[in-house]
Amino acid sequence: MPLTHVLLALSVTVIWGLSFVVIKIGVGTTPPLVLCALRFIFAALPAIFFIPRPQTSWRSLIGYGFFLGVAQFGLLFAAIAIGMPASLASLVMQAQVFFTILFAALLMGEKPWPHQVVGGVVACFGLILIAWPRLAGSGAVPFLMTVAAAACWGVANIISKRAGRIDMLGYVVWASLIPPIPLLALSMWLDGPAQVAGAFTHLSLGTLASAAYLAYPTTIFAFAVWAHLLSHHPAATVTPFALLVPVAGILGSWLILGEAMRPIEALGGTVIILGLMANIFGARVIRLLRT
Repeated sequence: MPLTHVLLALSVTVIWGLSFVVIKIGVGTTPPLVLCALRFIFAALPAIFFIPRPQTSWRSLIGYGFFLGVAQFGLLFAAIAIGMPASLASLVMQAQVFFTILFAALLMGEKPWPHQVVGGVVACFGLILIAWPRLAGSGAVPFLMTVAAAACWGVANIISKRAGRIDMLGYVVWASLIPPIPLLALSMWLDGPAQVAGAFTHLSLGTLASAAYLAYPTTIFAFAVWAHLLSHHPAATVTPFALLVPVAGILGSWLILGEAMRPIEALGGTVIILGLMANIFGARVIRLLRT
């Protein structure tokens, strides 16, 4: 991989990692589901006027938009708003890899490889280490919401996988039309119409900047670059860079938010990363051992 592509991959991981910090900052001043709705409004507009609708059904777009935008990000934004640290969220969300493998096995008959099973078991142990001290206190609900968000991401991955070989940037942009109305309706139910109306009538530059960052660099730019890299290099070369997303999230949370991880959380996070490494590098290790 040329140096320019390495730098592009690193920029994507930093953008994605810092998005958790931006969410934490944004939900401090704006109802989480309103901020989430703004993110998808910005991601869809004006991009849909320039990016053609992908050759797939509206059913697929609606399903993907619901599970990615309403379920996954709605749960994630709400979890961070009620206390989930951004650093931990960036780690726990990586469990989507193993939820995707599980759902692919259950719904599509794809048999997981032994190294994927081992990686999933290791990552689950890491999640248990993080969850153990939280399940007895107020941190249980946001932690479980974040795990549920990772599971919803796995469902969204299966829906996009079933869509076949299509323009994934267009798929994400057009699916972004789906989440705003359900998210705003949920926010009106949970937060009240007055608070939702107040969020829109008193939009701050900080809220707009947060939504813009989550929509344009995080969704449009990063996704386009990632798709470009995957089209030019083997997935085994590109996907390991995703391991740096929680690293960027943890460092950004520490430097910007002053979040510090407890020892048991740091240990659990390390175990999750080891599980991800087993999933990504396991096949190559097995081939080397057989030669």
